[in-house]
Amino acid sequence: MPYQIDRINPATTAVIVVDMQNDFVAEGAQLRSAQAAAMVPTLARTLATCRERGIRVIYTAHVHRRDGCDMGLYDDLYGPIADRSALVDETPGSEIFAALAPAAGEHVVKKHRYSGFFATDLDLILREWGIDTVAITGTTTENCCHATARDAMFRNYKVAFLSDATGTFDYPDVGQGAMPAEAVHKATLTILAFSTAHVMTSEEFVARIDR
Repeated sequence: MPYQIDRINPATTAVIVVDMQNDFVAEGAQLRSAQAAAMVPTLARTLATCRERGIRVIYTAHVHRRDGCDMGLYDDLYGPIADRSALVDETPGSEIFAALAPAAGEHVVKKHRYSGFFATDLDLILREWGIDTVAITGTTTENCCHATARDAMFRNYKVAFLSDATGTFDYPDVGQGAMPAEAVHKATLTILAFSTAHVMTSEEFVARIDR
């Protein structure tokens, strides 16, 4: 059976907020995930509770330098990245959405690939804090959240994946058929629950926090 997380110890748990940036969440953004935008109130409430209970919160932001030196294959995957109209480091679109802004002293880890652990110091920070369990929130469910959850598990962190505090977008048909966001989200949760994480709602996560 997949592992379960019955108790959340605030001293050894961190919430990772993946890529809840203006370019993914703000109205009119080219890479906007309506599903992620809709869950902002749920995530904001969850983060407030976690802070009250002493759980650390850390953010990731997917960004690229304007000259493309950290781009890899993203130029071939996403038009708004290729033409530098989205996810450009140190632009308003790359900043964390205001309703979820980091609290004083909280860190934003800049990344250049889907996973928050790839070529960043996220693992170094978590280990310095003595973290052994992470809760994954943010966008997109199947790409950056999934990749970060997998890499966390590969590094022996237990992973809580919050089903109502993650979200994605509708997939167009690029040769394999289209998929609505709800189907992409559900399929990813099913896969993660079997192989990688304890998938739970935000309410279930909060209920497990030790007092």
